[in-house]
Amino acid sequence: MQPIWISRKRTLGLAFIAAGVLGAIGIFMLDVVRTSDQHGIGPAQKIALAGCVAIALLGITLALFGIDPETKTETLIADSAPRTIVWLQRILIGAAVGLMLFHLIIFVVYSLSLASFPFDYDQGEGFELNDTVLLSQSQLPYRNNEVYPFYASNYPPLYHIVLVPFVWLFGPQYWYGRLIGAAATLIAAGAIGFAVYRETHHRLVAALAGMAFVASNYVYHIGPLFRQHIFMVMLETLAVVVIARIDFNCEPRTQRRKLILGLALLLAAGFTKQLAIVTAAAIFIYLFLNAPRRAVTWGIGFAAIAGGIFLLLNVITGGQWWLNIITANVNQYILSQFKGLLSQFIGLHGALLILAIIFALYELYFDRLSLYTIWFAAAAVDGILAGKWGAGDSYFSTMIAAACILAGIFTARCLKRQWRLPPRLSVTIERIIAAWKLSPLIPRLSQVMTPLIGLVACGLFVLYGLAVFHLPLDGPIFGPLAQAFHVQSNTKFANFYDSANWTMGYATIGQIPTATDVASGWQIVAAVKKDARPILSEEAAFSFLAHKPVVSNPTQLLNLYQNGHYNPDALVKMIEDQSFGAVVFRAGFYPEPVLAAVRRAYKGSQQIDMNGYQYTILLPDPAWPNKQSF
Repeated sequence: MQPIWISRKRTLGLAFIAAGVLGAIGIFMLDVVRTSDQHGIGPAQKIALAGCVAIALLGITLALFGIDPETKTETLIADSAPRTIVWLQRILIGAAVGLMLFHLIIFVVYSLSLASFPFDYDQGEGFELNDTVLLSQSQLPYRNNEVYPFYASNYPPLYHIVLVPFVWLFGPQYWYGRLIGAAATLIAAGAIGFAVYRETHHRLVAALAGMAFVASNYVYHIGPLFRQHIFMVMLETLAVVVIARIDFNCEPRTQRRKLILGLALLLAAGFTKQLAIVTAAAIFIYLFLNAPRRAVTWGIGFAAIAGGIFLLLNVITGGQWWLNIITANVNQYILSQFKGLLSQFIGLHGALLILAIIFALYELYFDRLSLYTIWFAAAAVDGILAGKWGAGDSYFSTMIAAACILAGIFTARCLKRQWRLPPRLSVTIERIIAAWKLSPLIPRLSQVMTPLIGLVACGLFVLYGLAVFHLPLDGPIFGPLAQAFHVQSNTKFANFYDSANWTMGYATIGQIPTATDVASGWQIVAAVKKDARPILSEEAAFSFLAHKPVVSNPTQLLNLYQNGHYNPDALVKMIEDQSFGAVVFRAGFYPEPVLAAVRRAYKGSQQIDMNGYQYTILLPDPAWPNKQSF
């Protein structure tokens, strides 16, 4: 842990109080200067206001009770722990490792199964593939949505650029994007384990912390998809792990390489997905606390590079970069969705969160703040954003990575009895002990208390492994296992059990696609190939496999339309002219004028079930031209 620049926790507490008060004032001022007819505090503002109040209260307690970090700390090490507790620790940590290994095996099987599935498994995968194809053709996917093919991406390009060589070699396929996602998940888990081992030198707990990340239902969902989110989390985690170990007392030149590497990884994370901005904030807060002058210098350089790339892309695309990356992602905030996801998140990850929060509070009040604690707090902002329309459980994945590191360090310190206390606190404790005449009890408490806390920590890892339990119910391995333990489906899929249950915003995926799903997908392809005209499809896979152009990015058009930045007239005209040989809907996430035009000019032909969803194929209505003439 590195020395902190702010020499007194009281000063840090006052900064928290000021931030909370100014933030609350800003929220009320926003309502005053708002030009729209809607006034009053909305759901997102209420959450932000509650956060400001919490920050201010935290600052008050820190100013009153926080103990300054000092150069020397006393390490509390018991000579030996009772053998009974040691054996119980070994049993529980063995059970936790066994559970995590089981989750890891499930993840690997799931990843390999998805790699061979040739259609969209999660809605939006095909559009990520289309972004990659466009970039492989030296075309940027940030375009005018009002011009055919009415397509633009709402994500930065780095993940897709990484996959471009695969398009050149293999053409548009899903397997390489999914395998890269699975690999990124495992790399992030490895970085988590490395961070815990570097701090504690406890191999088993380090491995346990890394596997705990993979075990999460949320990470299981998003990891092996053709999506950029987990790639961002990997880069964030690597950046944090690299920068967290910089020794600011050493000669600056010796640490420059680490800082450059860490900031390069952070920049890459930001141009993978916009949510990495919270990790950037955490890193620069940490740098400023430890080396303010260098932090300002490096911050200016980092902002200049990131801002330069951003502005260059915006100029090259004629402003479409800003419209599609920023404007299109300003969506409605659904408070009920956030509440449901938060409740689910705590229910699944509560055991880890207990350990992580205790360790974070210990550092905040009694020790030097590590980057991991600051990152954990900053990542909570991503979790709050999960309430946006179009967001979901994946927004908690960065916080899960940080929680795994903190929980691992906490547990390992207990097992190895490595807790450190500032001398001032030790003196205070000694005075309390003397006043209450508890000295005869101290050796026994010292011998038992820390190992007992370590035992509880191991038990919480076991509880976490049980809380996040999910299992495919078919196949040669999991099918007999599910039958033996009488595990039955509790989801919309007959072949999948998920302890999370469903709430708004939670991805309804996780099952392994069946041969029937594959056959259904090819049936849809055969239906849309009969006509030579392009198709309007809510999933791009059918366009790719039918060798037709990808037309429209539905949710992108819907977001922009709801924000008043998209005119659908050109697309509506093509629909009314029956320029598309078929329309394929899954959820109908198009602007209402587009849906209305389809209902007028097309009629239902088939409904085909695949992956638990019903796909509707609509063909041009022969009677429409006559109706249109009237």
